Amino acid sequence: MNTNFKNLAFLLFATLTIETLCGSSLTMAQEAKPVNTSKSERVFEMRTYYAEPGKMDALHARFRDHTCKLFEKHGITIIGFWKPTDKAKAEDMMVYILAYPSREAADASWKAFRADPAWNTARDASEKNGKLVKKVESVFLNPTDYSPIK
Repeated sequence: MNTNFKNLAFLLFATLTIETLCGSSLTMAQEAKPVNTSKSERVFEMRTYYAEPGKMDALHARFRDHTCKLFEKHGITIIGFWKPTDKAKAEDMMVYILAYPSREAADASWKAFRADPAWNTARDASEKNGKLVKKVESVFLNPTDYSPIK
């Protein structure tokens, strides 16, 4: 994946989060806090999906109709979903960001999600005419000490 797109996706995420949480009047007078490097801090996951040709609409439908509800059921917090502004790239790529109380919680949530019969049924039904996703990239992120979202 293009590094510039990853940086743009993260910048978009950070901008939207700041505006959502703080409005347009952020103060820079906050004291810096040390970065918590323990395994129990909240973590974020940026996932990029690359759809098989012609399958992006079906992938969006699966998220809209099934996956988002199952994420909630398994303790996965959805921060947001994005598609590229470039129409050609939007037919192939989707980016979304999730949050978890800790990395251990993320691992437990994904394990439960993947074992959920409702997920397996939804995935199998959506892929009756072929797989929807050809590639997934996942990056776990820790907030910086100055991040307004932790």
